[in-house]
Amino acid sequence: MKTTEKQFDAVSFMRQQRVKLSDKLSKMTKAEILEYFKKRKSEMTIKPSA
Repeated sequence: MKTTEKQFDAVSFMRQQRVKLSDKLSKMTKAEILEYFKKRKSEMTIKPSA
């Protein structure tokens, strides 16, 4: 059986990101969390261009 070495571990990456986000959100109020995601959505949304 042929094995390859991973250059990027997606599962590990997602777990790290989840912990990072949980730490950040745990220090915020509900209103701050909502504002955070509204801001992120406007910054991260890819808008189509013709």
